[in-house]
Amino acid sequence: MNAPTTKQFKDSDYKSDINPVWCPGCGDFHVLMSTTKALSSLGVPPENVAVISGIGCSSRIPAYTNCYGFHGVHGRSLALAAGLKVARPDLTVLAMSGDGDGFSIGGNHFLHACRRNIDMTYVVMDNRVYGMTKGQPSPTTEPDWDSALSPGGTGLSPFHPLVVALASGANFVAREFSGDIKGTAKTLVEAINHPGFSFVEILSPCVTFRPDEKEWKNTVHKAVVEPTDDPARAARRIMTDDGMNTGILYRGNRAPYRNKVTGKGSDPSVLEAMFEV
Repeated sequence: MNAPTTKQFKDSDYKSDINPVWCPGCGDFHVLMSTTKALSSLGVPPENVAVISGIGCSSRIPAYTNCYGFHGVHGRSLALAAGLKVARPDLTVLAMSGDGDGFSIGGNHFLHACRRNIDMTYVVMDNRVYGMTKGQPSPTTEPDWDSALSPGGTGLSPFHPLVVALASGANFVAREFSGDIKGTAKTLVEAINHPGFSFVEILSPCVTFRPDEKEWKNTVHKAVVEPTDDPARAARRIMTDDGMNTGILYRGNRAPYRNKVTGKGSDPSVLEAMFEV
C-alpha cells in the first residue's frame, strides 16, 4: 500500500453519492461500511485507492465508493486488478467479488493471482448463492441445499476458498462475517498492510434467496487460535473448522511479486518482424 498522509479522513470520505441498490438486509451493506472504515483507518487518500470488481451483487461496490473504480466483466476482477497494481504499484488496489464471480468463471484467475503474490487485496463476499441471477447454487453452496432451481441439492462438494487460496500461494488468508463491521474492518486493514496477495472471505448473507443465512449471526465465532505463518498448520486448521470460524488464519512471509522494469522500450519494428509470415 502507499504511505498515508497527515490528513485525517472520515469513513464518509470514501463513500460516493450513489445509493446502493442491494436488497434490504443484504450483508454487502456492511462490507461496504467495513471497507470505508478500513480505508479511513489507513489514512490513504481516496484518489490513491482503486476498487476493481467483476459481475454480481457484490461487484457493484466500486460505484458506491469515492475511489477510482472499475466494474469489469464476469470473473475478471483479479486480472484487471493485477494488471493495474503492476502498472501502478503506488496505488492501494482492492479487488471485490462474490462467490459466483470469484470461484466459478473467475476460479482460474483466483489460483494464479494467489500464485503470483502481487501486493493487492482480494475481498470475496460469500453468500453461497447466485443472488443477482435469482438464486442458483454457486460453487460454495452446500450439496444438499434444496431449492426450486436445484431440487434436492446439487450433490456436489462445495469449493473451499480458504484451502485453495492457501494451497495456491496466497500470503494472507482470513475469514470474516459481514455483521461484524469493526472486526471485518480491522482484518481488512491488516490484509491491505500485509505484503503480497491477501485474501479475505467475508460471509455475507443473502436474505432474499438464502433467508436461512440470517442464522449466521448466531453461528459465526472467532477462531480460538492465533494466526500462523506455517502453511501446513494453517491447512490443518482450515480443513477441520466448521466454516464459521472468523479471523486471520494465515500470515505468510513469501516475498511479493516485483515487476522488473528495465527502462528500455522495444522498437515496434522489431516486434512486427517477429510476426511476419
